[in-house]
Amino acid sequence: MWVFYLISLPLTMGMVGVTLWYFAGPDVPRYVRYTVGYTWFCSLSIIILVPADIWTTLSNHDKGQISFFWSWSYWSTFLLTWAVVPIIQGYEDAGDFTITERLKTSAHANLVYYLCVGAIGLFGLLLLIVVQEYRIGNIPGFAMACSNTFGLVTGAFLLGFGLSEIPKGIWRSADWTTHQKILSHKVAKMAVKLDDAHQEFSNAIVVAQATSKQMSKRDPLRPYMNVIDKMLIQMLSEDPSFKPQGGNLGENDMDYDTDAKTMAALRRQLKIAREKYCRYRRNPFCTGGKLAQENSLILYDCKNHVRALRVYEFCNSSA
Repeated sequence: MWVFYLISLPLTMGMVGVTLWYFAGPDVPRYVRYTVGYTWFCSLSIIILVPADIWTTLSNHDKGQISFFWSWSYWSTFLLTWAVVPIIQGYEDAGDFTITERLKTSAHANLVYYLCVGAIGLFGLLLLIVVQEYRIGNIPGFAMACSNTFGLVTGAFLLGFGLSEIPKGIWRSADWTTHQKILSHKVAKMAVKLDDAHQEFSNAIVVAQATSKQMSKRDPLRPYMNVIDKMLIQMLSEDPSFKPQGGNLGENDMDYDTDAKTMAALRRQLKIAREKYCRYRRNPFCTGGKLAQENSLILYDCKNHVRALRVYEFCNSSA
C-alpha cells in the first residue's frame, strides 16, 4: 500500500500544481494560489482515499486513520467552499484602501447572499414541516438526502454534457469547412468582446484621470486618489502596448470624489475593467485566432492534396 501512496500522492499534487500554473494569472497573490491549490487538493484527495478505504476494509485494519482523513477532506472542502474562498474572492474584488475595510466589504456581500439563501431554505423547511407533518428528528436525514440528490443530479448533468459535447466537437472538427466556419465565428465573437473590454477599460482610465485632475491637493480624499493614481501608473507600465482610446464620461462618472466609499468604488471599477481586458486579451482565440484559422486552412489544403494523390495513384495502378 505504501507503493500506492508514493505514486498517488505526488501524482495528485502534480495535477494540482500543473493546473494551478496553467490557469493562474501572473499577478495573482501567493495566498490566493496556496488557497486554491489546497482546495483542489482536498477535492482530488478522493483519488487517494477511496483505494485506501477499500484496502483498509478488506484487510481488516484499524479504520481510525482513514476516518480521520475522510473527515479532514470533507470539512476542509466544506469550510473552503462556503467560508474561506468566498471571503477571499470578495476581499480581492473590493476596492477599499485598508485590509479591515476590504474584509468588511467581503463579509457584508457574502452575508447578504447567505441570509437570502438561508431565508429561502428556512421557509421551504417550515413549509415542508407544516404540509407533511415532518418531525424534527427527520430533518437531518432530509438535509442529507437533498445534498446527495444535488450531487447526483449535478454529476449526471455534467456527464451528460460531456457525452454530448465531446462527440459533437469531434464530428464538427472532421469537416474542415464547418471547422473553419466555427473558428471564424469564435474569433469574431471574441474580438467583439475584446473591443468592448478595451472600451470599458479606457472609460475607467478617463474617469480616474478626470477625478484626479479636479481634486485639489488639500482635499481630505487626496490620499485615496494618490493610491488610485499609483495603481493606474503601474497598470499602464505593466502593459505598454495598451493605448486608451475613445474614453467617454457618463452622467454620474464625476461623482466619485464624495467620500471614501465612492473612491473605493472607483478603484474597484478600475481593477475589474483591467482584469476583464486582460482576461479577453489572453484568450487563445484573441492571441492565436488568426493562426488557428491559417493552420486549419493549411491542413485542409494538405488533406485535399493527399486525397488527390491517392486517387491519382489508384488510377495509375488500375491502368
